[in-house]
Amino acid sequence: MWTKQQTQTEPHAAPPATGPAPSIASIGMPSSPRSSSSTPGSSARLGSSLQIKGHITGTEDLQIDGKVEGSITLRGHQLTVGSTALLNSEIHAGEVVVYGKVVGNVHARDRVDVKTDGSVVGDISTARISIEDGAHFKGRIEIDPSKSQAVVV
Repeated sequence: MWTKQQTQTEPHAAPPATGPAPSIASIGMPSSPRSSSSTPGSSARLGSSLQIKGHITGTEDLQIDGKVEGSITLRGHQLTVGSTALLNSEIHAGEVVVYGKVVGNVHARDRVDVKTDGSVVGDISTARISIEDGAHFKGRIEIDPSKSQAVVV
């Protein structure tokens, strides 16, 4: 049970820390003690209510559940296209996993996975590919196994 003295000290608690506004990559993400530099296992998420027009670049894994119009470059990292995502994008990434819809060319150094309800309308260039039963794909596929061995700067 609270005493009168405890309730009086509550309003005098330390003010919240002020700092720079959160970056767009952290929107929809729970706060974490990670630094802003890329660390192994770091990732970002763009929620389903977000709509972005422009170029997205990054040095961490990214999951998109919203709408994006513009190129996406995550060299050496994974892009996950969520089931509610709609991307009208040219994509460059280490690995791409598609649960939603992509309209545009996909260039992945390692692999592309188009899941059961996923859709890609555009050309795919990768070292390895997987297209599950029920997925939709319209375009050309270029498979070059040497891509996964190439070092990307």
